Amino acid sequence: MAQRALPLPAARLGRAVRTAGAPSAVSGVVLLLPDGEADSHRRPSPLSYALQLPLARTLARAGREDGLAAHVVRYRCRGWNATDSQLAADARWAVDEVVRRYGDVPVCLAGHGMGGRAALRAGGHAAVNSVLAMAPWLPDGSTDEPEPVKHLLGRQVLLVHGTNDARTDPELSFRLAERAKKANRDTCRFEVHSDGHSLRQHRAEVVALATDFVRGSLFGRAYARPVADALAAPPPLGLRMPLAAGFGRSLRD
Repeated sequence: MAQRALPLPAARLGRAVRTAGAPSAVSGVVLLLPDGEADSHRRPSPLSYALQLPLARTLARAGREDGLAAHVVRYRCRGWNATDSQLAADARWAVDEVVRRYGDVPVCLAGHGMGGRAALRAGGHAAVNSVLAMAPWLPDGSTDEPEPVKHLLGRQVLLVHGTNDARTDPELSFRLAERAKKANRDTCRFEVHSDGHSLRQHRAEVVALATDFVRGSLFGRAYARPVADALAAPPPLGLRMPLAAGFGRSLRD
């Protein structure tokens, strides 16, 4: 007898990541959206969830005084699945859940790979004030409609991509950033030279960039000079901004 497939779990928020000494009230939330696959109805990968926890902890520590809470989103399944756009739907559900739990607080969607696409697609939610897309997976436009960008108006948008990414094409994120910049001037993009899809080679710089962007967007803190310059620069300069080695160290000096 063939085994009956188990029903997929509902989307849910992972446990809130906060740091000791943080104020009891949450003043802003960053939702980490893990990578996924283009087509799959399999259960989400525990590894993709676990890979986002170090960044969640770093962001929570950096935003402790601001009242930042970080959650990693647990999807229903691991696939985008064409027009179902399931990961984006789960991201929108997660923002709704943040509003239900914490009230009217600003939300940053921060996604990697397919999670980056979900962050960009769900970025139009009224509670979202910023979107961070790291090595986003994007369609090449040959068979799919172009990714929408007009809904990003009024949000701070940052894309980060390794130039040696063999899984998600960095040129496609540049093209999307070009279209997004026309609709929303508060858009920029950084290139991590010689890095791949995992952004592991220059991880310290990427994490420092993410931290600076999240705190600046959610809590109005001044952006680091490279981020402020990238947001202000006209294309293509602000969309091909190199992420300099030692970016994180320069912020502490």
